[in-house]
Amino acid sequence: MFKFLLRPSLLFSKRTTKLKHLIQSKELEFIMEAHNGLSALIVQEAGFKGIWASGLSMSAQLGVRDCNEASWTQLLEVLEFMAERTTIPILMDGDTGFGNYNNARRLVRKLEERGIAGVCFEDKIFPKRNSLGDGAQELANIQEFSNKIKACKDYQRDKDFQIVARCESFIAGWGLENALERCEAYRKAGVDAILIHSKKSDFTEIEQFLKAWNNRLPVVIVPTNYYKTPTEEFRKHNVSLAIWANHNLRACIKAMQDTSKQIFERQNLIGLDNIASVKEVFRLQNEQGLEEDDKKYL
Repeated sequence: MFKFLLRPSLLFSKRTTKLKHLIQSKELEFIMEAHNGLSALIVQEAGFKGIWASGLSMSAQLGVRDCNEASWTQLLEVLEFMAERTTIPILMDGDTGFGNYNNARRLVRKLEERGIAGVCFEDKIFPKRNSLGDGAQELANIQEFSNKIKACKDYQRDKDFQIVARCESFIAGWGLENALERCEAYRKAGVDAILIHSKKSDFTEIEQFLKAWNNRLPVVIVPTNYYKTPTEEFRKHNVSLAIWANHNLRACIKAMQDTSKQIFERQNLIGLDNIASVKEVFRLQNEQGLEEDDKKYL
């Protein structure tokens, strides 16, 4: 019981260090999307070393759009459950920081208190729009976003808490030179890594950036659209971290749609073999742990 009276940053400091090591690793590392406590535990049990707390996925599981319709405090509650059920580091998709530098640095402080290992901020204006959608994207002023990074780095308590700057130049159609200018400014502002994003179906934009960037800082990628690119290409170009960004959410949606349709049409449960057993649900919830505690305390 006493350990819960300690400052959370002391309890969870090893997670920040683990994420730092993942980002700075000389080998290509991977983290997997999760959007609640259950999916976070499943990601950990699958063997992943880290979790991507996707803004798209967390907002979708709440039934709202990925344009800051869910408040940062609502997402913080989701993250708290995710951190409680896991021991591997969680990198939060922090969108634009939910406002200016003051909103972003307050988010950093609250994430640290809940054992979240890092946050990724994208250089767009608030409220954001999802990068893979068809709508126009408006980017933030370079100096303003750099100052936001600087404020967050100054405000964090744990030196190993990771802040990743997500560059949206390719998403907005502003090209390679703009991406390099932005990322160099963010590097000078003290960011720990760069996430370079593209919605093309091939690796060309990312490859061009990686060659020109020349390992100035660790680079994170999100190969959602260019998923056919062989993973060996990421290694060849010295990518530090690849994020499988939304696939658990999409798997859940398809499974629930198929299951609901089958039960509605058949009006019975016969032949419904592709679902987890109730015992598996209890295992994931750690029902046995409560039963053991009941013997001690009831």
